[in-house]
Amino acid sequence: RRSEKPNWDYHAEIQAFSHRVQENFSLELLKTAFVNPCYIESEEARRRQLGLDKDAVALQLQDNTGLAERGLRFARAYLAQCFEGAYPELPAKGIEALVNFLTSQELVSYVAQNLSIQDLTLCRDFPAPPDVLQRTFLAVIGALLESSGPERTGIFVRDFFIPQLIGKDLFEIWEVVNPMGLLVEELTKRNISAPEPRITRQLGVSTVLPVYFVGLYCDKKILAEGPGETLLAAEEEAARVALRKLYGYTENRRPWDYSKPKQGLAAEKAISSN
Repeated sequence: RRSEKPNWDYHAEIQAFSHRVQENFSLELLKTAFVNPCYIESEEARRRQLGLDKDAVALQLQDNTGLAERGLRFARAYLAQCFEGAYPELPAKGIEALVNFLTSQELVSYVAQNLSIQDLTLCRDFPAPPDVLQRTFLAVIGALLESSGPERTGIFVRDFFIPQLIGKDLFEIWEVVNPMGLLVEELTKRNISAPEPRITRQLGVSTVLPVYFVGLYCDKKILAEGPGETLLAAEEEAARVALRKLYGYTENRRPWDYSKPKQGLAAEKAISSN
């Protein structure tokens, strides 16, 4: 535990964290963001065991629950606005899946660990468990929102969350049980006829590891092609390829544009939705 080593100055470490992420925080709010309810409970229990009177037992500290709730609401609203602007064809369920992934306990705690938030977190257990790290990082977002406003907080959320999508496939995040059914539904909305699956290639059919390539055709034009170990698997993969094209979320899509001026608008919408 870093705080148990020599030359530990908690106030200086809090200031250093603010400089490290290059944001202007209210130091009191930032300190509150690192105080978890379990820390207050454990400290008060320890004081009671020492036989201190009731007035001395109570800690004059506010926990980070309120800041974490505000941070989560803002982050979810802001990310949803970003994805709606970047991928206008992506349906609401797809956007919700992306937002859920980026604000999940596993991912948020991973980002928090890489910012060494665990060294500043006040909690009962050490090392801090993932749920505590998630709450603490969301509380930091809430503290920044109250300190610097929605625009700076939006950039902070974007810079630390959006890069986590690099190398991730849309359907790794968004589980679609029936991709062909979803494709037919999307094509119907666009007044395009239902796709016709055809085998375009096949390899090793008589072996234990066959590979089939199925193409989906609409109006005699190929819409997408996908491989699979069975005809059904290849057809479903072709449907996923077609959906990625329709949604503009292909594997070779352009990197996220961090220079768009619309980011400020997304932040305003996120704070208004809060």
